[in-house]
Amino acid sequence: MFWGCTIAALLCVLAPHTRSEVLGAAEPAAEDHGCADLTNTTWQQYRQRTELQVRYLLLTRDTQDCAQAFSQDSLSKTQLPPHFNTSLQTKVIVHGYRAMGSKPSWVLNLAQVLLRAEDVNVLIVDWVYGASFAYNLVVENYKEVAVQISILINHLQKQGSKLESFHFIGVSLGAHVAGFVGTLFEGRIGRITALDPAGPMFKRADTFDRLDPSDAKFVDAVHTDSDYFGISIPVGHVDFFINGGNDQTGCARSRFASMYGYVICDHMRALHVYVSAVNGSCALTALPCTSYEDFLRGQCEDCNVFKGTCPTIGLSVNSGLTVSPVPREQKVFLITTSSAPFCAHHILVELVVAALDKSAEVEISLDKGNQKVEKRLRLQRDTTVYRAVLAHPSPLCELHSITVRNTGARLYRQTLIQVRSVCVSQLPRREMPLCVNKFDVRRGTPWSHDFVQVCN
Repeated sequence: MFWGCTIAALLCVLAPHTRSEVLGAAEPAAEDHGCADLTNTTWQQYRQRTELQVRYLLLTRDTQDCAQAFSQDSLSKTQLPPHFNTSLQTKVIVHGYRAMGSKPSWVLNLAQVLLRAEDVNVLIVDWVYGASFAYNLVVENYKEVAVQISILINHLQKQGSKLESFHFIGVSLGAHVAGFVGTLFEGRIGRITALDPAGPMFKRADTFDRLDPSDAKFVDAVHTDSDYFGISIPVGHVDFFINGGNDQTGCARSRFASMYGYVICDHMRALHVYVSAVNGSCALTALPCTSYEDFLRGQCEDCNVFKGTCPTIGLSVNSGLTVSPVPREQKVFLITTSSAPFCAHHILVELVVAALDKSAEVEISLDKGNQKVEKRLRLQRDTTVYRAVLAHPSPLCELHSITVRNTGARLYRQTLIQVRSVCVSQLPRREMPLCVNKFDVRRGTPWSHDFVQVCN
């Protein structure tokens, strides 16, 4: 995004016309002296609204169990929100569309996870009032929400905060809200993390109207529902496409399953994976590749485009990348398990067989105790080299064995498969692969080999 006008001029024009509370409405008394929560919006309130309502919740390590609510209007020209520390980084959480007007239940948990990981200010943008019910009208509101957030940040900046200290974490439509804030500050804010940025009404939008890499010094995006609620195009410097960015393991594929499982499980997986990554359960590392299909076929083994360092999901500066400048709109791929902590290690299997008289099918499994990951490969007469990436919860150095089965039971399938070699290596590839050479695999007689290496 790029806009020629300055933030100061824009805010001076728009500030008199935007307010962070409904006319005549005051903050609830409980929030003046007690702990605050996000709001809910009823259909009746939605119909009667006169202005967009935006409020903020602040949490710090001193107040992480008791959020303090405030509005821009409640601050004087020289006042900071209580407990706000301008010397710390500020994480700004922006939720997305709320179809039924309910508050997002995940926000406070994300805030507390961030505070456990780092000593920061956490600002939660509560715009449930303007984010509810009719999606097309909510999309019309998102830029005004961004303007109001920008007014607050402009105020905090005057009190000592630096633009590069702000890290926006936007979920779904909230990612584009964060992107427009970045536009207003001409890309000078520190970072935007987009968790499955919204796709409807944005997939064909100009970069001025959606998140893009120019909106912050570093923009990373996590895609999990690119074929439905999420956006399918890269919108950051680095775009993580988890399990290809579409259907997520563990989410229902039938409309007869639960409404959550079928409708929004894929979309919300980005949030859950991000929370797990911030918790530090494991390093969720991705590799650059032209497509997910090529990634699964083992065509992408390294991160040379980033000068050898692979990006990780989470709070690491620039997703752990040290290359400068960071490439823009770089697609990276990773596989996860179906549930938290989602840890998976990418293991490349390379199979070389003698020429076949008939087609065949083999099943390769990597085993560690009761953890078994399987992959079936269809072998053709005109191909002798096969590659596939498997995702295992344990690293290669902890695996117990590899097993190869000839599963082609049909009469026209190959009875005996002569294997020239089978090699396994962990991606990104930094060491020589482990290989076993020259063995036969017959129907009904699996071949197995025990690993003896251990992790350093």
